Amino acid sequence: MNDGGLVPGSAAQLAAVRRDIAESCAESGRSTDEVTLVAVSKTFPAEDILPVLEAGQRVFGENRVQEARDKWPGLRERYPDVELHLIGPLQSNKAREAVALFDVIHTVDRPKIAAALAEEMARQERRLRLFVQINTGAEPQKAGVLPEEADAFIAQCRDIHRLEIAGLMCIPPAEDLPDPHFALLAEIAARNGLSGLSMGMSADFSAAIRQGATHVRIGSAIFGHRPSPKEA
Repeated sequence: MNDGGLVPGSAAQLAAVRRDIAESCAESGRSTDEVTLVAVSKTFPAEDILPVLEAGQRVFGENRVQEARDKWPGLRERYPDVELHLIGPLQSNKAREAVALFDVIHTVDRPKIAAALAEEMARQERRLRLFVQINTGAEPQKAGVLPEEADAFIAQCRDIHRLEIAGLMCIPPAEDLPDPHFALLAEIAARNGLSGLSMGMSADFSAAIRQGATHVRIGSAIFGHRPSPKEA
């Protein structure tokens, strides 16, 4: 893993994370081209993100629509090739802004959200890549479709709302070993013909890569200690 002495949010910290990803891919017999690093910049201000942009990172993840709206338009004027991912929960009343701001949404988890996104993408003539969030640990406090309901929900997204689903996302329970959860997500994706697997964060991305992750969401290993988020 990367050296904790490196300056958070620096080119060196980003390079260390990329090396760790490359090592995990090599150990798993995978190409680094198969794994997209989503740098999770939620709660960090623009001045903390700029060094990572300047170091060449172009894929970023945010949790809140309002926070992304406040800081990313200015950053994107300087770096128009940025790809922005919504990795936090989405409320249906924020669907219009989300479709306008983001390129990828990882947290489609209920029919109301699927319907709102379908309507807004049609209205705005934008096609976002969408991931269905699966609650692999069946945690009552956590968002996501239960594993046993995943197939039906994916079919509903496709057949009723005419959404193109790119893949699945999960966040394993903090107290569990992550591998079984990542394996379960990969199994659900495979039987539904989905290639995208958004799984793995700073502490467990190596395990996620072993299980076939195509997107790893890494924040603290790049940006360091996370400040308290502003209310959205």
